[in-house]
Amino acid sequence: MMRPGKSTLVGGAVFVLLAIYLFVSAPPELPDGAAGGKMVRAETVLALLDAENAAIRSLYTREIVGEGSKQGLAFKEDWKKDGVAAGPLPALLLRETSNRLQMQAPDIGLFLGSDFPLVKENLFKGEQAAHYQEVKKTLRPKVFFDAALGRTTAMFPDRASSQACVTCHNQHPDTPKKDWVLNEPMGATTWSYAGKQMPSETMLRMVRQLRGSAVEAYGSYLQKVARFPAEARPAVGDKWPRDGFFLPDLETFRKAVEAQNSARTLNGLLAAVEP
Repeated sequence: MMRPGKSTLVGGAVFVLLAIYLFVSAPPELPDGAAGGKMVRAETVLALLDAENAAIRSLYTREIVGEGSKQGLAFKEDWKKDGVAAGPLPALLLRETSNRLQMQAPDIGLFLGSDFPLVKENLFKGEQAAHYQEVKKTLRPKVFFDAALGRTTAMFPDRASSQACVTCHNQHPDTPKKDWVLNEPMGATTWSYAGKQMPSETMLRMVRQLRGSAVEAYGSYLQKVARFPAEARPAVGDKWPRDGFFLPDLETFRKAVEAQNSARTLNGLLAAVEP
């Protein structure tokens, strides 16, 4: 009988950890490094988190906002206000995700910035502004270490992926730019971590926390839907807007995220820990 090689053992261990942390109820958190895990470069983890987040955001944009708009669902900047029967725009779902992730993992930062933001708080400044110009020109991620803050920062280009995004930004009353076009870089999803590397256990925990935060952010939309007037309230269950005036419930959305992301995330985790 052939003995499994080192990479097979590592892959099996990571798969078990992934199952524990992403698909079942996780055990209590261990202090970072308590299990003596392999140290992983922060920029590797930030790229993995960004890919996970981008896929979730794409699912929401395509299947909820895009298909939902065709069925009469509304998505607005002021979606949280009382009396507004609308859901969050994709960028606002990211903000909701970021807020929840920050509470669970304060060492991680997530920020969607731009040189022409709709909200002035999202304007890139200082060193980030300079790095973003390079991202905007090359359309490639940019990673740098801010020695003053002790943080690894990774910027990933955020492009106008749908005509709905272009139209929304061009017609927004507070937009500083009215001539966006499809596929144009509109900003950068910016991640940061307090350090240059982290234990593999921390990486797994952060992936799980990001996924949970994104699902919870979608759940906040469903909570608002429950308060919609009856005539504006879609049926919530196991159907999606492409089927009619419906929204998936939290478990249906969660399963779609897992089905879409898990193989890609597992490959990223394996690549991160293999020698």
